[in-house]
Amino acid sequence: MAEQILLVEDEEKLARMVELELHYEGYAVTKAFDGRSGLEKALSGAFDLILLDIMLPGLSGMEVLRRIRKESQIPIIMLTARDTVMDKVAGLNSGADDYITKPFAIEELLARIRAALRKQNAPAVTEEILTAGPLTLNVSRHQVLVGESEVELTRREFDLLRYLLANKGRVISRESLLDHVWGYDFVGETNAVDVYISFLRSKLDDPFHIKLIHTVRGVGYVIKED
Repeated sequence: MAEQILLVEDEEKLARMVELELHYEGYAVTKAFDGRSGLEKALSGAFDLILLDIMLPGLSGMEVLRRIRKESQIPIIMLTARDTVMDKVAGLNSGADDYITKPFAIEELLARIRAALRKQNAPAVTEEILTAGPLTLNVSRHQVLVGESEVELTRREFDLLRYLLANKGRVISRESLLDHVWGYDFVGETNAVDVYISFLRSKLDDPFHIKLIHTVRGVGYVIKED
């Protein structure tokens, strides 16, 4: 059965081009041209992935993203004409799995779709628990605790923290983190790792006054128990 993709994009010519390319690759595509109908379809349909434009009539893509995330962890790739760091950070921090800036090459979009679907379909690991100091990560429950306080992480933040914890005490390069967390066919800059490390520090190290995630200048990152 073909994997189902919801495309929410108000530029009808672009939407039609993407739809044709996705059909050629074997995906089934449903389209929506405004935020409200996109949100309605997203919450009522059984989709495997959503391609979501940020600039939409009716309801912005960012608001659609936030409302979907209250109900579902379906993979969402943002399509945006905005290429500033703050816009990208805002989307990622609101729960997007990835973003791609217009105009984009269809090959890049397809690579990001494959990576997101592969991550989504990976078999779950049962009752794997990783720790470092007061930090506990439970894989099967998708739960992170610092002491008795639960910390909410996006899927990408969770996967990054899990990989660092699984390699506790080892310095992991940015390239290795991209390969294992984002996927071998990730197309983008290595500073995506730095952005997500800053997200983790803002949720774990800073509020709880601990220092678990260390930078090894010129190499990468390591989790160490002080």
